[in-house]
Amino acid sequence: MGSTVNSAPPPPGIYVPAVVFYDENEEIDLAATEAHVLRLAKGGVTGILVQGSNGEAQHLSHDERKLLIRHARDALNENGFEHVLVIAGTGAQSTKETKKLCVDAKEAGASHVLVLTPSVWPPQMNKERIIKFHRDIADASPIPTMIYNFPIVTAGLNVDSDIIGELAQHPNLVGTKLSCADVGKLHRLTSTLPPTKFATFPGSSAVYLQGLVSGSAGVISALTNVVPKVHVEVRRLWKEGKLQEAEKLQALLGHGEWELQKLGSISGIKAVVSKHFGYGNTNVRGPLTPQDLQAAGAAATAKLAELIAIEKAL
Repeated sequence: MGSTVNSAPPPPGIYVPAVVFYDENEEIDLAATEAHVLRLAKGGVTGILVQGSNGEAQHLSHDERKLLIRHARDALNENGFEHVLVIAGTGAQSTKETKKLCVDAKEAGASHVLVLTPSVWPPQMNKERIIKFHRDIADASPIPTMIYNFPIVTAGLNVDSDIIGELAQHPNLVGTKLSCADVGKLHRLTSTLPPTKFATFPGSSAVYLQGLVSGSAGVISALTNVVPKVHVEVRRLWKEGKLQEAEKLQALLGHGEWELQKLGSISGIKAVVSKHFGYGNTNVRGPLTPQDLQAAGAAATAKLAELIAIEKAL
């Protein structure tokens, strides 16, 4: 980057780490993936995160990553959703590869990148190395970067608020997704970093409203794949001061998020979306396995069913 001018964070709102659909041979199903992106855009999301954890980023080649970013951007542009952002997950296990993925993301049409901390050697990733890694990426990236904190997929590495706060001083590092779902961490960041410079998002619908109350920029969550309109409605109710109504929907979101987790998250999202919204299928890339909702039983998706009924009524 080489500039001291602060880059802009993504605007406040609802972002979705979109799943990608595959055919029976585990090849990308572009038609189903496009249908999903457009349903989310029509549902009112602010941006699409391509190649987040729910997008099976680690299962994709570099060429497939670029294809999916470009396809999402083109589909949005061609259908009147030029205002909907495309953010790309670019975390890799080396600084060199992560830098390349950031350049690829810019070339393919992404506005921002979300970067996981490398985790093959967790004992080596002390505070100094975590800071150096994210600064090196922010220095090199042609578009603004964000820190993705998700201990489950980074061998337990949990970037704390002190580290994130220090990294936030970099002019090209503009936000974070906290999939640790730590509201205390989120509030420490929102109360010390101006939202015009640094956007702090919870990475779970289970703490979506709690995050808004604590000054978050919105949410980036898996459940938004299923019910984007419900997430938009919670934010509307909160902004209008209708906290009790927002709390009722938030309770359902918490239950729905838990049901998705028990269904395997990625597998569960694909199974639920393909059953209720008329596109896609349950295919995932190995070693993940598809989810059979019939075998799981109706009780496994009871709260999700309530949320989907609300979604379709909005």
